[in-house]
Amino acid sequence: MSDFRWRQFEGAVILWAVRWYCRYGISYRDTKQMMGERGVSVDHSTIYRWVQRYAPEMEKRLRWQWRRPQSTSWRVDETYVKVRGRWTYLYRALGKHGETIDFYLSPTRNAQAAKRFLGKALRSLKGLEKPEVINTDKAPAYGIAIAELKAEGKCPQTTTHRQVKYLNNVIEADHGKLKQLIRPVRGFKTLKTAYATIKGFEVMRALRKGQAAVFNLTRDILGEARIVERAFGIGPCALAEAVGLIDERLLLQTA
Repeated sequence: MSDFRWRQFEGAVILWAVRWYCRYGISYRDTKQMMGERGVSVDHSTIYRWVQRYAPEMEKRLRWQWRRPQSTSWRVDETYVKVRGRWTYLYRALGKHGETIDFYLSPTRNAQAAKRFLGKALRSLKGLEKPEVINTDKAPAYGIAIAELKAEGKCPQTTTHRQVKYLNNVIEADHGKLKQLIRPVRGFKTLKTAYATIKGFEVMRALRKGQAAVFNLTRDILGEARIVERAFGIGPCALAEAVGLIDERLLLQTA
């Protein structure tokens, strides 16, 4: 069954809006105007509903493609996100080269929240993908969380916990780029809607950083768009697309 059944527009059109909103740090009204330039008349509230429905699904379906740690040295930190006038905490883990590993939005900032986040980040990783080093700030919550995860066998005993401030410069800089996407939202209404939207922001940031480059057959923005479309069964599969590109190049060489 199509993921876009009963929708007014085709799946490719809906994914345009979701990708643009999550990638470029624009408002829903700006996205509406961009859609209008493509001849698509749609209300900004409809685009909001599309983002809430398909951004988490996009992150879920693409997770196996972008979430491939290139480094076993992690940088872990949290940043602030305002939800209904109150600050919540977005926990994030990046590799030392800046690749996104995982994230988690929590209403609290304590050892329990840190443990939930790190447990989530570690859960689906294979042995060789798990961190050798986790670098954090001086907050004691991380040390407690890592010690408990080791005791429960969820974190390797050999993992070193470091607290070196300058090593986290890479994640602090990445927080700033993510905040550029969050800023036009001007506050979320609920934790659920905030997390759904941030999932879209994070996956598009990961794609933009080239974390699924092996699946970007044309090595450009169109190839990035095709990664998302293929995840929803739109257009040819990756193999058919690759064969088509090879045929095109062979024809150009023999012309």
